Amino acid sequence: MRVTIITVCYNRKNTIEKAIKSVLDQNYDNIEYIVVDGNSKDGTKEIIESYKDRISHYISEPDKGMYDAINKGLKLATGDVIGLMHSDDEFYDNKVISRIALRFRHSPDVEGVYGDGVYVSNDQKERLIRNRIGGVFSLKRIKGGWLPLHPTVYLKKSVIDQNGLYNLDFKIASDTEFLLRYLYKHKIRMSYINEYIVKMRMGGMSTNYKRAFEVLREDYRIYKYHGLTAISTVFLKKTLALKQYIVH
Repeated sequence: MRVTIITVCYNRKNTIEKAIKSVLDQNYDNIEYIVVDGNSKDGTKEIIESYKDRISHYISEPDKGMYDAINKGLKLATGDVIGLMHSDDEFYDNKVISRIALRFRHSPDVEGVYGDGVYVSNDQKERLIRNRIGGVFSLKRIKGGWLPLHPTVYLKKSVIDQNGLYNLDFKIASDTEFLLRYLYKHKIRMSYINEYIVKMRMGGMSTNYKRAFEVLREDYRIYKYHGLTAISTVFLKKTLALKQYIVH
């Protein structure tokens, strides 16, 4: 089974190398690694190019944002299974992809796999800030504001080909629309791995407090778009998120 991992980035010289090494250090042999850079100007491209001989596909050109860049990667992907490694993040350990591939092999009817993740401080201490335990999938939980942590989700390419790319009408939270479309609308078969998949650093696009209000507005539009009770679902989603923060 070939697993495609896509990293997209723009001006991430301080974190991109850890993300790349995290992928290249996986003990699973059959990985297609795609890196899509938005024509960075801060030295990111030079770091990526130092690993170019170990990257399957590398693009550096202007794009319309993160989700446009992800879509470019998805169009290049040839793996049986596809997942993301954001440029601020890294895998929890070097056996993550092996465990994901094993679950797909042991459960041939499964169309997607997801697991747990942690958020850590964006410094050398990497203090645990938020513990994101996925738990078992159900449509009832989605209606209650739950979704799996996006970077832990791995989907079969055939399912992505059938159900489409990221919707560029949503600029900040298109991952929420993507997951709702796949899990709630199309009801794909998901399997939960009760193990940590990814370590995320606070301060990236998905964890930036300054954009929290914009995300709320877009989440409201997305849940309404999919026919859910938008106000209450967004409220429940944010309540669940607050419960995941670690009190020091």
